[in-house]
Amino acid sequence: MPRLLIADDHPLFRAALRQAAAASVEDCTVLEAADLHTALERLRVDADIDLVLLDLHMPGSQGLSGLAALRGQHPGVAVLVVSAHDEPRTVRRVLDHGAAGFIPKSASPAQIGEAIRAVLDCGTWIPPDLARAVETLAPDPRDTDLAARLARLTEQQYRVLALIGEGLLNKQIADRLDVQERTVKAHLTAIFERLGVRNRTQASVLLRTLEPVANA
Repeated sequence: MPRLLIADDHPLFRAALRQAAAASVEDCTVLEAADLHTALERLRVDADIDLVLLDLHMPGSQGLSGLAALRGQHPGVAVLVVSAHDEPRTVRRVLDHGAAGFIPKSASPAQIGEAIRAVLDCGTWIPPDLARAVETLAPDPRDTDLAARLARLTEQQYRVLALIGEGLLNKQIADRLDVQERTVKAHLTAIFERLGVRNRTQASVLLRTLEPVANA
């Protein structure tokens, strides 16, 4: 019995995805999350989730960073990215960061169902009208390298990195995560080492490269 997780902050779109999944996959169980933290927590406590339908834009996620965090912390779970950003370069980058496919938000229920079935069958899925354009684009070594570096972060380290990207200071991060400031400093040391950067400014710049339309 397949288990799906829909991670999207728009209730109406979650409902549409749930309906398409129920209509196309027999006896599937569908869970929901409205932000990246909740999605990662559901994956942490439920090892039987087979597929995540992941929105690129929701609380806790900046562009491709949510996908990178999810793939790094749960490499055995398949991911279908759902986004209104359907430029070929964005789709290419989504695949380079480990997604099994891409669903534009303009997709019909039939296409959503086809994509879900394909990925659950261990395949990939890209809209036919985008496939040729995406296939002509070579993978960017910078994306594959960055995906590998981000995969080394723990969930808490990723949350600290995301808050750095929002411009928060160490004390503000500590308050937000309900930890001591020295714990944040320890996380920063590990983050800088694993990402190969020297300071929070360089880490923020690196995080901004994960915007989905970068290099499009």
